[in-house]
Amino acid sequence: MARILLTEDDEAVRSFVQRALELDGHSVKAVEDGAEAVEVLAREKGKFDLLLSDIKMPVMDGIALALHTARDWPNLPILLMTGFADQRERASGLDALVHDVITKPFSLSDIRRAVRNAVAGIVPEQERRYAS
Repeated sequence: MARILLTEDDEAVRSFVQRALELDGHSVKAVEDGAEAVEVLAREKGKFDLLLSDIKMPVMDGIALALHTARDWPNLPILLMTGFADQRERASGLDALVHDVITKPFSLSDIRRAVRNAVAGIVPEQERRYAS
């Protein structure tokens, strides 16, 4: 399964997502902020299969983290999540760098499906076509 770096400042959401992904057999390294994620990425030399990050966080937000990650590890898929419409709009300019943006609140099956698709390289439009 995949090795995932999860960046989320809300402990409840971070724990929920981490447990859900570990149930699918993924190895999840969870951190609280984008700055901490940058440190982990550098220490681990970007050896993750997916970066899953909240957008709105203190110190370094998910947009800055996505830009940093795409610059240093361009082959690392990035999946963002947010509960704020304005943050989703900010992320829309990153279409070439970000696999998808998941809207909170999401269900367990929503996050598991989004991660599965991101790791497999299935873009959201392809998923809709396969479902019809």
